[in-house]
Amino acid sequence: MIEAQETVDGVRVWDPVVRLFHWTLATAFFGAFFLDDPRDLHQALGYVAAGAVAVRVAWGFIGTRHARFAGFVPRPATFFGYFRDMAMGRERRYLGHNPAGGAMVVALLMMVTLLGLTGWMMGLDAYWGATWLEELHETIANLALGLVGLHVAGVLWESRRHGENLVAAMITGLKRR
Repeated sequence: MIEAQETVDGVRVWDPVVRLFHWTLATAFFGAFFLDDPRDLHQALGYVAAGAVAVRVAWGFIGTRHARFAGFVPRPATFFGYFRDMAMGRERRYLGHNPAGGAMVVALLMMVTLLGLTGWMMGLDAYWGATWLEELHETIANLALGLVGLHVAGVLWESRRHGENLVAAMITGLKRR
């Protein structure tokens, strides 16, 4: 199993599966969100997003150290303690996900799973034309977009706070030592 490896340029933290998942999900989500027509494209992007989530969930159990859920899903006390430390300007830097980022990963995975489920249900005979389901699907999509906004804000905050380009790290896989 490949763990975080030091290189001349930094520490390899994000493996190719995590990085490919991240950018695939971002592209599929935004594509589906903004392209409702043609419907076939919207659905295909939804299936890509759902498939990416399935791979990421599996990788969360068998993947590299910083990809595994056991390594970044915070306990409630850790999560709230991190925000307390942040408010006091003394939060520590994490090589992998910080507790807020770990919670965000879980929240986004859950939202995209719900989007996939409600989207799939809309194609079933039992729910065909069910307005409540379409409204639920749209509400979940809007909530997910809000979480994405919080995610991006958190990445920018942490990048500035700790002097580290986290967007570049999700492209290269490398973070500073």
